[in-house]
Amino acid sequence: MTTLLETRGLKKHFGGAQVINGIDFSIEAKEIRCVIGPNGAGKSTFFKLITGEHRPSEGSVLFLGKDMSHVLPHERIRMGMSIKFQIPGVFPDLSVRQHLQLSLHRAKDDRPESLDELLQRFMLENEAHVLARNLSHGKKQWLEIAMAVSLRPKLLFLDEPVAGMSVEETHATGELIKRLSADGLTMMVVEHDMTFVKQIASRVTVLHGGSLLADGPLDEILARDDVAEVYLGKKK
Repeated sequence: MTTLLETRGLKKHFGGAQVINGIDFSIEAKEIRCVIGPNGAGKSTFFKLITGEHRPSEGSVLFLGKDMSHVLPHERIRMGMSIKFQIPGVFPDLSVRQHLQLSLHRAKDDRPESLDELLQRFMLENEAHVLARNLSHGKKQWLEIAMAVSLRPKLLFLDEPVAGMSVEETHATGELIKRLSADGLTMMVVEHDMTFVKQIASRVTVLHGGSLLADGPLDEILARDDVAEVYLGKKK
């Protein structure tokens, strides 16, 4: 397997507060990796270190073997990373179709069939001419994922992609992510919703107190007493 992303001894402190404590982590090609943990575990900071919003205090982030310590976020995108943040960042007065045209232009691929394929894949055919302001919360999220995928990334980051979604939208999003995985896309998903994690994950990483508590196949991780205690709030 090809290692797409790796962190080595990754640390981050803000003043005297150590938020990330020496995390060693890697993602292989074609994985869906879910990163979970209780509030305050360091998930958001870890995510921002990988995507370039924060710089490490110590350690390194490597993408396809290249040290990314001094690579700016927009340069990481050009190298093959694509990011869907938790809060939708769509333009309210542009239609779904206009959003996808813009993102395909950035990808230097504005073929009409590519746009139509995106509309179909992301269940937005009926909303092609709808302004983003008039989309449901779930379909705004799907639009943003579609825009991220249109850049043809090697690795897609999803930050709590089902936050605020209905049960039906959450399940549909999970099926969408599994189809993207079947097409060969590698994904790292930061998420709280354990039903969703169980639906999509091939491997799970658990953070706690800024450290890596557990990493491995979903069933093995959820069977661990320490994970049940710190994440699920109970002792087995």
